[in-house]
Amino acid sequence: MIAELEALAGFRADVREWCREHVPADWVARMTGASVDESLEFQRVWLAELREGGLAAPHWSSEWTGRDYSFEEEIVIAEEMARARAPRLDTFFVSLYHTYGLLMEAGTEAQRRRHLPAILDHGEIWCQGFSEPNAGSDLASLRTRAQRRGDVYVVNGQKVWSTYAMHARFCLLLARTDPAARKNRGISYFLLDMRTPGVEVRPIVDLGRRQEFCELFLVDVEIPVENRIGEENEGWRIANSTLSTERSTLLLMPAEQLRVAYWMLVDLARTTPGSGGRPAIEDVGVRRDLAGFHAEIANLRLLINRMLTQMIRAGGAGPESSIIKLYYSELLQRFTCYAAQLGGMKTQELAPLLGAAPYVSGVWEFDFLNSYTWTISAGTNEIQRNIISERVLGMPREPK
Repeated sequence: MIAELEALAGFRADVREWCREHVPADWVARMTGASVDESLEFQRVWLAELREGGLAAPHWSSEWTGRDYSFEEEIVIAEEMARARAPRLDTFFVSLYHTYGLLMEAGTEAQRRRHLPAILDHGEIWCQGFSEPNAGSDLASLRTRAQRRGDVYVVNGQKVWSTYAMHARFCLLLARTDPAARKNRGISYFLLDMRTPGVEVRPIVDLGRRQEFCELFLVDVEIPVENRIGEENEGWRIANSTLSTERSTLLLMPAEQLRVAYWMLVDLARTTPGSGGRPAIEDVGVRRDLAGFHAEIANLRLLINRMLTQMIRAGGAGPESSIIKLYYSELLQRFTCYAAQLGGMKTQELAPLLGAAPYVSGVWEFDFLNSYTWTISAGTNEIQRNIISERVLGMPREPK
C-alpha cells in the first residue's frame, strides 16, 4: 500500500495546501466553551466549506455530489486532515457514513434521492436507534416492536446511546417485526422521521459533561412501509454490514490524530518539571514511556496498513477491523491517561468543553474522559474479543 500512496504525492500536496488555506486557524479558541448551538452552527459551516472543496464526503460517488476519489485518495485525505488538526464533523458522522453506506447498499432509488442530497446540500443530521437499555452489546436481544398495520408500521419501545438524536431529522432504526423468530432473524431496518408524533428525545449528560448521547422513547410511532430498508426481517444482516464499515476505514483518521498527538505529548514532557526540577523528558522512566507509546502507535499504523492493503487488493475488510478497534481504543485510553498524569494538576483541572475536537485534542482531562466512548461505540471491546476469538483464532463460539 505504501507504493500506491507514494504515487499520489501531487494529490497529497494539493490536499495539504487546501488544509493550510481553509482549516480555520482559530477554531480551537472559538469552540472552547462554545454552547451546543454554537458548536452545531460551526459544524454546519465547516461541512459547507468541505463540500465546496470536495472533501466533505470523499467516499461518496459523483452521482451524489462526491468526487469519485479512489480508495487510496480517501486515505490521503484522511491523513492530511488529521495532520492539519482539522475540526471533526462528529455531528454528521452517521449522516455521512452510515446513512450513505446503508442507502447505497440496501436502499431504494427513491430513498437515495430523498435523503442523500439533503445531507450535503442542507446539512441534514441523522442518528442511530440500535442499542436499548437491555440490548446494548447483545443487540439481537432488542425488544422495540414494529407491527405492520396496512401501509405503516406502528413502533413502540426505547433506545439509548443515540448520538446527537436531539439534533437529528432522521434515525436509522432497528425494531423487531417477528417476535416468534430466532432473536436475530426477526429484526427489520427502518428510516424514522424524528418529527413523527410519539417520538421523545431525552439527552444524557456523559462523563465528559457533554450532551452527546440521548434516549429515545417511541410510543405508537407510525413509519410508512416505504421507509423500510430491505425486506422485512432482514435488518440484522444489513446492520452488521453497517457496523463493519464503522470499524474499518473510519479508524484511519483517529489513528493519524493519535500519531500527531504523540508529539504534543513529547512537548508536554519537555515543559513539565520532573525530578530535581529538570524537564520531565530527561527522566529515564518518562523517556521509556514515550518510547513505548511511539512503538505502540507505529504498531497501530502497521495494523491499519495491513487492513487497508487487504481492502485495496481484495475489496473488503475482515475481522481484523475488530483487532484494530480493540487495540486503538485501549491505547487511546492509556495514552490520554498518561498525559493527564504527566502534566500534573494543570492537565487534570476541569477544562471547558471543546466542540468539534479531534479524538486527541491536547486538552488532556477532556481527552481522557472522552476516550471511554471508544471502548463502547461500534461494538464494545468485550464483543470485539468474542469476534476475534471466534473468527480469527477459531475458538468455540460463546455458549448461548
